[in-house]
Amino acid sequence: MKKRWIGLVLIFLIIAVSAVLILLFKRDKKAEPAPEYVFYYADNQTEDYPTTQGDKKFAELVYERTNGRIKIEVMCDAKMGSEREVINQMKYGGIAFARVSTSQLAEVIPDMNVLLLPYLYNDSEHMWRVLEGDIGDEFLAKADEYDLVGLSWYDAGARNFYSTDKPITSVEDCAGMKIRVQESAMMSDMVSALGATPVEVTYSEVYSALEKGTVDGAENNWPSYQAMGHNKLAKYYTIDEHIRVPEMQVCSKVVWEMLDSADQKIIEECAKESAVYERKLWTERENLSKQIAIENGTQVIYLDVEEKQKFRDAMSEVYKKYCSDDMDLVEKIINY
Repeated sequence: MKKRWIGLVLIFLIIAVSAVLILLFKRDKKAEPAPEYVFYYADNQTEDYPTTQGDKKFAELVYERTNGRIKIEVMCDAKMGSEREVINQMKYGGIAFARVSTSQLAEVIPDMNVLLLPYLYNDSEHMWRVLEGDIGDEFLAKADEYDLVGLSWYDAGARNFYSTDKPITSVEDCAGMKIRVQESAMMSDMVSALGATPVEVTYSEVYSALEKGTVDGAENNWPSYQAMGHNKLAKYYTIDEHIRVPEMQVCSKVVWEMLDSADQKIIEECAKESAVYERKLWTERENLSKQIAIENGTQVIYLDVEEKQKFRDAMSEVYKKYCSDDMDLVEKIINY
């Protein structure tokens, strides 16, 4: 009899505890309502890359400040297509947010080419003075020309050349080389002006192109060079800092117009905060990537002032082709 009572008590306790757990679970579910909007954010970089981490910080801030009403899923590793494909999808609202290179935006918004001119900036500080001032704001607004909303600027460092079989120590060394470039007319013209042959290859296919000998070299910043393993194949890295290509966080205008003014303001604020975060991560990652590459055999070639000027001089026709009507603005940026 005693055992029977003990058994009944245990059954009662199990039922009571289960009921409490079910109530707590239901209460927690109520505390986290389903988002009103779920949007996708596209980036072609790897999971741990500074821009991707900046994207995630942006998504996190938006979620917090809208109390979970707006949820943004960051899709990295080019899962949503190349940058050009992403930009086209955003025009129609297929993708809500993205981090894209200004060089890709310039393909559909030619005015952006001014920011991409070779050797335009003296250094990183010079570029950020431009982007964080009135000129930068004007260029963010230009995204509207392709049904996009410019939100903020991300850092992507300076781009340099790297090669497989021989180092690039002078303009003459470029002659006859096949150099990978982004899907960008200006980048192709820049490489052609140096006497090399530009080969447009999507970012995810560069390693294969270097491995197969489709290209003799490429150009990019330290983190991209190291993160994608290009340093394993192209051991010569020439510091010429030919281009500092700022990157832009953008929103599809179709999506933007779905949101009320309060949410738009939150998104703008979060985008700017995530940009500060990304720049900090970029500096740290750039230094680390450079260190890792050098420790694994990369040979760094530094151009002296005289040789670097020869690279600049070779760009005169590029300036004329892309910015002949904007030379006043170019001068303003150079002297900003």
